[in-house]
Amino acid sequence: MKRILAATAVTLLAVSATACGGGDDGSGGNTKVVFSYWGSDSRQKLTEAAIAEFEKKNPAIDVEGDFSDWDSYYEKLATKTAAGDAPDVMSIEIRGLAEYAGRGVLADVAGKIDTADLDQGVLKAGQVDGKQYAIPTGVNAFPMIVNEATLKEHGGKVPDDETWTWDDYITMSQKVTEESGGEVWGTEWNENPAFLQIFAAQRGEQFYGGGKVTLSEQTIKDWWALLRKIIDSKAGPGAAEMLETGTKVDQALLATNKSAFGSWWSNQLDALTKGSGQELDLLRMPRTPGAATSGMFLQPAMYYTVSAKTEQAAAAQKFVEFLVNDPDAGAILLSDRGLPTNAKVVAAIKGKLSPADQNVLAFMGSIKDDLSPISVPPKGAMAMEDILKRATESVLFGKATPDDAAKTFLSEANNALSQ
Repeated sequence: MKRILAATAVTLLAVSATACGGGDDGSGGNTKVVFSYWGSDSRQKLTEAAIAEFEKKNPAIDVEGDFSDWDSYYEKLATKTAAGDAPDVMSIEIRGLAEYAGRGVLADVAGKIDTADLDQGVLKAGQVDGKQYAIPTGVNAFPMIVNEATLKEHGGKVPDDETWTWDDYITMSQKVTEESGGEVWGTEWNENPAFLQIFAAQRGEQFYGGGKVTLSEQTIKDWWALLRKIIDSKAGPGAAEMLETGTKVDQALLATNKSAFGSWWSNQLDALTKGSGQELDLLRMPRTPGAATSGMFLQPAMYYTVSAKTEQAAAAQKFVEFLVNDPDAGAILLSDRGLPTNAKVVAAIKGKLSPADQNVLAFMGSIKDDLSPISVPPKGAMAMEDILKRATESVLFGKATPDDAAKTFLSEANNALSQ
């Protein structure tokens, strides 16, 4: 990220830094707010509909959606912020919050946006050093997802998710693969840091502490051993096939009915269900025997933030307030950015939620007493997923021993956090 910013700053020294929202843009004198966000085509359509609704209610404000796919989003945002041309309202994920707040890019919106009806515990997850730099769009969990029909078809049954272990999960998954003759995998797996975070929390370890990664080498190696056991037992596909499947929901084995289990963020259940055409259910993640906690946690799906340099602060704040507090916005966006944290909005839109989203809502309610507190990762955490991915693949493809890869991961991770 710093390399991107440095290169961008040099390239754009001659560019006149202009805050968004000013000038004659053909909007007939209206205030203009630029809103940057990432996502799929479906998210873009929903967002455009929400923008249209906002503009209808606020005819003196024009909102320009600045849409990008995930792969290019942060590079594009870094370029704009380095040039002093940050969008008025920016979507940020939790790993980027401390990074952007620490660089003075984000405004403290405490007292400037009505947050009285938002879940106050979740709202705190938008704070850095006691300042409210971000408003959560909604909340997610990272559960195990199961296709009960596929599981039963191949001799299995839905487990008791309050007692099942990682070995139970692998045994069930292995049976599905065997019973299907290899036509269906028992489970798909992934390298998401959320998976490792849950696994570690069950052992009493936190991912971050004191601005560093506080995982032990042994826990990291044991997590890789779990992935290797899934592969070697044929409970799930090998690393090469999982790389081909990628991280896109429409390519998920669950979405194509090629797997009985898989872990995805809860707000992705609706898309997985639509792809599958079958009912999918959510379960608590399996546990390490003797674990005092499930390790699962709530996390803001993403945040809305306001530029510290915007010339249209009032309009930008009004737009964010609309997105999180207005039932009409909620009725359009539904669970796309996580289930709303505004209880009044949830009550108003509950009947409009899909069966899958109703399922997520009920699941969230059932696990709320077994969730770890939300914690904002330290500055530099945006690099963590790529660092973990490289280390994990070096082990799974036999390019490094677990001992060496664990040391490399911790070294690279903590170096990224210290920049």
